[in-house]
Amino acid sequence: MTQDEIDRHFMAMALREAEKAAADGEVPTGCVIVEIPEGGVDMPAECRILGRAHNQTEGLVDATAHAEMLALSQAFAAKGNWRLSGCRLYVTKEPCPMCAGAIALGRLDAVVWGASDPKRGGSTVFDIFRHPGMNHHPAIVAGVMEEPCLAVLKDFFKSRR
Repeated sequence: MTQDEIDRHFMAMALREAEKAAADGEVPTGCVIVEIPEGGVDMPAECRILGRAHNQTEGLVDATAHAEMLALSQAFAAKGNWRLSGCRLYVTKEPCPMCAGAIALGRLDAVVWGASDPKRGGSTVFDIFRHPGMNHHPAIVAGVMEEPCLAVLKDFFKSRR
């Protein structure tokens, strides 16, 4: 499999998490963090899933309970380390500034997202992943499965209006 196919596989998992969030009345964002074995992989099954979550800010009554933050906490615990080198984070919507900062501090190798957030994105608006003051700059892959990631967001907000 190509890296693009592997990215789509894990983004589909993140999208299922986003759908859980929507069903719970949460902004539909889902996240999956995987550890990639040294030397790379040919199949998604060779990766270890360290964390998977969806937004739970309403349910947990916690402004920091974004999908990425919850998945990061799981991944730190699963790896037994706050450094997540060798890991890729998949998220259906571009991380906000809070999440982008936590991702950079966690030293993930790459951030893969579906839908960009041109109003509040931690990368496209605030450039946190490339900021010269940050000591870690993960690779960025944007637009993976963009249409279904956008659709779940649009459907959610349309139902709220």
